[in-house]
Order: sequence, then structure tokens, then C-alpha cells
Amino acid sequence: MNADEQTQQALGLLRTIAETHAPAALAASFGAEDMVLIDLVARQRLSIEIFTLDTGRLPEETQSLIHATTRRYQIPVAVITPDAADIERYVAANGPNAFYDSQALRLECCFLRKVKPLRRALAGKQAWVTGQRREQSVTRRDLKTQEWDAEHGLHKFNPLADWSNDDVWRYIRQHSVPYNALHDRGYPSIGCAPCTRAIAPGEDVRAGRWWWESAEYRECGLHPHRKAS
Repeated sequence: MNADEQTQQALGLLRTIAETHAPAALAASFGAEDMVLIDLVARQRLSIEIFTLDTGRLPEETQSLIHATTRRYQIPVAVITPDAADIERYVAANGPNAFYDSQALRLECCFLRKVKPLRRALAGKQAWVTGQRREQSVTRRDLKTQEWDAEHGLHKFNPLADWSNDDVWRYIRQHSVPYNALHDRGYPSIGCAPCTRAIAPGEDVRAGRWWWESAEYRECGLHPHRKAS
């Protein structure tokens, strides 16, 4: 499949989602994959809402891109934040950077800052669109283009599931899509600032996420890993 066919396939799926699974929402962390999807949705003016989870620990580069995106495409982006009381209790009990101390505390932080806000964002939606790709990590190699998300009671779509990293960047260059400045500094995958670092050439694209943990557990809980049957 050539690049144009690949793009048309992803666009066709997005059109189907907008037409048959409304209301639908695209969850954007403003990584390269999400910018491809935002560009496709915005260019075609598809009826798919866009939201982002502002954890309170996002890099300044990500915040700048969110602002630049809304101006470039003239589209609204809903910003979903964690419950302030949850964060206050967590920090009071464990400290602001307790996620470095144990996997349990890291997952709790992710739960409060990401998973709970995601539940609010997806409430009442019929479909959830993500920028996940199989190539990204060992936890995503069995990723399907479409699946039923029982936890949220909706259809989950991964239109770029079979895209390679080169495919993503080819699209970005071809269409002059804005992207996170951290990508040019060795950050292929970008999350919260204290939990993301640059990677060395040849490392897995998600090696900079929660790098102090074992690779098979490097997820935040937004996309629970399910082994293939």
C-alpha cells in the first residue's frame, strides 16, 4: 500500500466513525501520531471532538503546541484536568515525585492525572479515537484497528495501527503539519515532563517513557495491555 492509499484508508475510517459512531472523540496527547489525526479531522471538518488530558505536568513544548494547533486549524480542543483534591491528597501523602519510588505509586499518579479524567472525557461518547501504533512498543504489538472497550462501553479505533514511524513523519512533512518541538530533540514519545526523556539512536521509540521500569509495563492505564488470545 502506498502513502496515498494509506492516508485514504485512515481518512475513510475516520469518516465512518464520524458518520456512524457519533458522538466520537479523538484523545490527543499531541505527539506526532495525534497531529496526523488532528490534521485529517480538521482538514475534512469531520464531526469528531478533540480533547487532551492536561495532567498538570506537561512540558511547555506540549502546551505551546496545543495553543498553536487551535490557532492553525481554528478548532476547539477540550482540555480535561485532574481533580485538584485528588492531586493534593497524593502529594501530601507521597510527595510530588513519588512516581519514581515504586511502580504502584507511578500507576496511582497516572490513574489520578490521566485515567480518571479520561473517564469524564469519554462519558456519553460512542467512539474513542487514538493515535496508537503497533510498532510503538511490545505492549502494543497486538493492537487492532478497531476494538470494543468494555471498561468505557464504547468502540475504540486506532486508525494508524499499522503505520510505521516513517509513515507518520512522511505525512507530517508532506502536509506541513505542526509538531512538538521535543521530537527534534530526541523525544519520539512525549508524556509528562518528569516521566519522559530523550532516547539514544536505535532505542525503542517508547524507551524514554518511565525508563526506570521494565519495558513490558510501560503504560499509564489509559490503554490496558491485553495479551492476544
